[in-house]
Amino acid sequence: MSKPTVEKAANFLRAVVQGDLESGKHAAIVTRFPPEPNGYLHIGHAKSICLNFGLAEEFGGQCNLRFDDTNPAKEDQEYIDAIKSDVQWLGFQWAGEERYASNYFEQLHDWAVHLINAGKAYVCDLSPEEAREYRGSLTEPGKNSPFRERSVAENLDLFARMKAGEFPDGARALRAKIDMASPNMNLRDPILYRIRHAHHHQTGDKWCIYPSYDFTHGQSDALEGITHSICTLEFEDHRPLYEWFLENLPVPAQPRQYEFARLNLNYTITSKRKLKQLVDENHVAGWDDPRMSTLSGYRRRGYTPASIRTFCDMIGVNRAGGVVDVGMLEFAIRDDLDANAPRAMCVLKPLKVVITNYPEGQVENLELPCHPKQDMGVRVLPFSREIYIDASDFEEVPPAGFKRLIPGGEVRLRGSYVIRADEAIKDAAGNIVELRCSYDENTLGKNPEGRKVKGVIHWVPAAESVECEVRLYDRLFKSANPEKSEDGGSFLDNINPESLQVLTGCRAEPSLGNAAAEDRFQFEREGYFVADLKDSKPGLPVFNRTVTLRDSWGG
Repeated sequence: MSKPTVEKAANFLRAVVQGDLESGKHAAIVTRFPPEPNGYLHIGHAKSICLNFGLAEEFGGQCNLRFDDTNPAKEDQEYIDAIKSDVQWLGFQWAGEERYASNYFEQLHDWAVHLINAGKAYVCDLSPEEAREYRGSLTEPGKNSPFRERSVAENLDLFARMKAGEFPDGARALRAKIDMASPNMNLRDPILYRIRHAHHHQTGDKWCIYPSYDFTHGQSDALEGITHSICTLEFEDHRPLYEWFLENLPVPAQPRQYEFARLNLNYTITSKRKLKQLVDENHVAGWDDPRMSTLSGYRRRGYTPASIRTFCDMIGVNRAGGVVDVGMLEFAIRDDLDANAPRAMCVLKPLKVVITNYPEGQVENLELPCHPKQDMGVRVLPFSREIYIDASDFEEVPPAGFKRLIPGGEVRLRGSYVIRADEAIKDAAGNIVELRCSYDENTLGKNPEGRKVKGVIHWVPAAESVECEVRLYDRLFKSANPEKSEDGGSFLDNINPESLQVLTGCRAEPSLGNAAAEDRFQFEREGYFVADLKDSKPGLPVFNRTVTLRDSWGG
């Protein structure tokens, strides 16, 4: 894949906001990020977060965090805490305290009563199945509910009894009286309130009726003085309903809704329902599994907030749909870590090397730079008679173009000497368990005289190296479009069986022994890695591969 340019792409909403401020339509911008607390945030939410908080920052306004908590049966405090943590991890802070749609339940209830008194809402006894049948289709108009012409008094009485808990779930619903023949399905007498006898994480058991998203959203925006209500394109058809409520209620402000194209990323699932299925059915190890498309997963994988914000800048904001190549996200983290991650050496599959002509008991403390281009200081590697190299760096019968260690051949140890392979020691099964090598004492920091050594391999000292676990993560799905299965199966059929490989007994250079959680490194020749947020401990590090050094999926 060609290397993209890191710069801000087009954002049509920036021009809208700037125009509204310059014309005096608004004195200040107020945006909001309104997640449902029914799952963890994913990479698609990052685009919305960066957009809403970013516009507020750019134009000196404010952005509210408001939880759309109108469906308590699917919501949980765990999700609320995770969402707050993710927004702050990305580098944003909402204005004041976090808000909840449930803060406005009393006002929303009073506004529902207002619509009933105005003859614009009624209590409907149709079952959910009957209501769907009456609603019609995209080509057929709906038909009026037989309960549509109830009197205001009867509607007020029934709605009060709904609120009092007299009826079971689904027995009745409060609906707006708009137009059952409207070509816009959202205007065909939409539901305002449903009966749900469910405990709410914020309001407890105070309510057994809960407002719909459509009824809650615009009025919450109005109560908070939101100037630009920004959402994804699937809500474009909901805008006329959003505006109908604002026009027919005594709201304190008239926010305007704007839509942008959601983020569709190949090799990636962002449906919260399907992400929850992956968790519930143990296809992954929780919402923060480093293979998940959740922000918590990317964080454990080693992605930085800066890389995700850069990615969101790269893809831009527009109204045209399309699929973004996940390689752009991987480019963003490679570019960040290439500049900012210190270098280190870790041997994933250790092969012991004894340097037979190196003095026994002698130790040289070699200094290697922590970064080839940045001033990050140096780290110390003890060099002595016994070291480890990676087993893949020695071949008795090398393939064409192999530039590492072969019988009788030489390589340079990174930051150290040139060594020659003299003998391979094997076990009873014929497996190579040790190499006997010799070193050229005149090659520290300089090339050997009279011969050219092409290969450079990484290594760690045998005695002082730190044992660690390394988790090699790859894309969770093997198909660019995980939603489609070749044989008509589900997205689960596209799970990549090679998405995680756990290596134990790896050996890391001494400087990695005290790596703190979320410390990031480039393991030379292996990729970019992070000390795991949960499982890594000083002296017992666990490293997750964030991304390979190069795109291993591209053609």
